[in-house]
Parts: sequence; C-alpha cells; structure tokens
Amino acid sequence: MASFGHGTRRRPRSRGRTWSRTGPDRATLGIIGVICAVAGFFVLGIILGPAAIVCGWLAMGRTWSGSRPTTAVVALTLGTIDTLLAIIRLAGLPA
Repeated sequence: MASFGHGTRRRPRSRGRTWSRTGPDRATLGIIGVICAVAGFFVLGIILGPAAIVCGWLAMGRTWSGSRPTTAVVALTLGTIDTLLAIIRLAGLPA
C-alpha cells in the first residue's frame, strides 16, 4: 500500500519539482541590467537605475572579489550614474 508518505517509487521526485539553487543565469542578469541602465537614461531613471544596480550586483555573484563579467560591471556603473542623474533632476539642480 502506498500511504503515509511511503511511495512505491524508490527514486525521489522529479527534478522539475525541486528548487534550483543556482538562480537565474548571471550573463542574463548582466544583460538585463545593461538594458535597464540604458533605458533609464531616457525614461524612469529613478526606477530603472536601481534595478540595473541590483541586476549588476546579482550578476557579479554578490561579491566584489574574483572574476567579474564585463556586463555586470557595466550595468552596475551605468545604473549608479543613472540613479545619480535622476536624483539631481528630481532635486531641481541643473544637470
């Protein structure tokens, strides 16, 4: 009888039902961050700038040491510039 958690299969559940510990692909996060940063220069810089920073940080593997993908560094840098420019525009200072 297959009851009380004693299944008839000897293998664990299918791999699709277990959670992936690696998360999204780092290269994809870097590209998404660069796209957010470039788009933030034109529209919604106060929102897309921090989004680019977060994507760049996650693409770097949440660490400053070790090898860093170029797209992650570009996303982080452009996102920071984008956020600063958006804050200056909101403050009313000439940019």
